Amino acid sequence: MTQTPEEIDRATRQTLDYYDRHAQQFFEGTHDHDVSQNIAALLDAIEAELPYAILDLGCGPGRDLTVFAGLGHTAIGVDGSARFAEMARALSGCEVWCQDFVKLDLPQARFDGVFANAALFHVPSAALPQVLRALHATLKPGGVLFSSNPRGQNQEGWNGERYGSYYDHATWGHFMAAAGFSELKHYYRPPGLARDQQPWLASVWRKLL
Repeated sequence: MTQTPEEIDRATRQTLDYYDRHAQQFFEGTHDHDVSQNIAALLDAIEAELPYAILDLGCGPGRDLTVFAGLGHTAIGVDGSARFAEMARALSGCEVWCQDFVKLDLPQARFDGVFANAALFHVPSAALPQVLRALHATLKPGGVLFSSNPRGQNQEGWNGERYGSYYDHATWGHFMAAAGFSELKHYYRPPGLARDQQPWLASVWRKLL
């Protein structure tokens, strides 16, 4: 989809404004979600000395950031919502950066892993290549990126007040490969259900050297 910088900015700002206004409700509705399968998928794929340096992209109120820190890893969060960033710092005690995903300013070769759980689907498709390149650059050589997104048939647009892009596996793989990643595995969630009852596509990728 062709999108102007103004359209991309509107999509991200309006989505972030939604999360700022509904931060507490979001926390209450998601704080007990079990994403241990996703956390394990990232950690099991990392080939580095412990503890790992983890970037939790779209950390929200800090649920998963707290888990990574509790496991002994050096975890840093990043979220475009100022309210989420504030909540995540308070909950986890970790460093959290407030950055719009389409304007990421990340250190080079800093992290062993990037955990992007229910985050990257909010990036407009026209901006996704640059975002994935930024994540590729912030990973150390051989680092790992985990992503989980609502799957679809490559449609995108507004869902109420939030913007989203809903890819199938092939299209998501094209974006990732173009950014310099090689797929390690993918699966659908929640586990143990029929495919038509698994709305989430999870995938694990290694940064090519």
